[in-house]
Amino acid sequence: MKTLAPVISMDVFTDLIGAVYDGLLETIPWQKCLMRMRSELQANYVTLILRPPRAGDHGLMVNVGDVTTEGQISYDSHFYAMDPFVGLPSDRMVTINEIIEEARWVETSFYREFLQPFDVHHIMGADVRTSDGGECRLRVCRPRSGPNFSERDKAFCTMLLPHFKRAVHLHGRLDRVESERKLYAGAMDRLMVGTVILDENGRILQTNRMADTILQVGDGMRIVNNMPHATHLADNRELQRLIKNTLNGNGNSSAALVDAISITRSSGRRNLGVVVHSVPPNEWSERLHRPAAVLYIRDPEQKAQAPHDIVRQLFNFTPAETNLAMLLADGLSLEEAALELGIRRNTARAHLRAIFSKTDVTRQTELVRIILNSVATLGVRES
Repeated sequence: MKTLAPVISMDVFTDLIGAVYDGLLETIPWQKCLMRMRSELQANYVTLILRPPRAGDHGLMVNVGDVTTEGQISYDSHFYAMDPFVGLPSDRMVTINEIIEEARWVETSFYREFLQPFDVHHIMGADVRTSDGGECRLRVCRPRSGPNFSERDKAFCTMLLPHFKRAVHLHGRLDRVESERKLYAGAMDRLMVGTVILDENGRILQTNRMADTILQVGDGMRIVNNMPHATHLADNRELQRLIKNTLNGNGNSSAALVDAISITRSSGRRNLGVVVHSVPPNEWSERLHRPAAVLYIRDPEQKAQAPHDIVRQLFNFTPAETNLAMLLADGLSLEEAALELGIRRNTARAHLRAIFSKTDVTRQTELVRIILNSVATLGVRES
């Protein structure tokens, strides 16, 4: 009885599977894996389409091979609508000749105008659909001078498809988590609160932009050996004590541990306020290189800036009322604000009465509190 040779050696298969899952952490996901596949299959291009192009959306894809920017742009903006190699059966490798006859294939505009100039003739691919509605498309190409894709080539890729399917699903989950992280970090930036996330050894894992600004200036706090330090010796001893206590007590309680310290600044400006907050581990946490504590840092010299248009929309102010309200929220008196705006005091008082009426307050201090405690500061647009 004749025995068939294995489709792929165990060593090669193990390396490829590792590359599929390692691809989740690459800057360009799965680039190394696709390069390895290109070599194994003697292909001139291998492409993973993570989000297919459509009208108004150029999509998202990873290409390996001699891909030109011009070629990708032309596909994303025009030729995708002419591509006959779409809507493939789920999770099954097929070749172009199973979809369309050779004679018809080479006469299509898609082939003659797009593929032929890039020496693409043979195509093999699969559409992979995940349980959460995600979809990706794997495409492997060879030049006209190359052989047709064989059953062995299809079997090679078929062995990888379930792993691509799991990896794409995990990528979607990780992408959502990263989007949430950026959203919350951005909210803290808008509120002018610096965040410094520490691991179990007190080393910095993550900072937001506000924390970066404070630490880079070095006025009160700085980074030493990837750890947060206070610039004044006494403050630093206390800060390190609080961090150590928080980290040491973190594993013994499911409740958060919270401490605070006021840190002196060499410039003579108002002290930095720092809250040290533990991050209790999840039930299944490995407890290694994970968030164990966070520092919240506030510079009282920094003021959260609410966009004028957002304040106007929130409180239904007129432009003139908005200008006055913003100056009052910034700490100016009514007389100082009138002078800044170049208006008479009586005019400013008329605007203030209208503002009081719209915000249902009777004192200037209440107005300032309402504006500063509103969601207006979260309306700052990303630069």
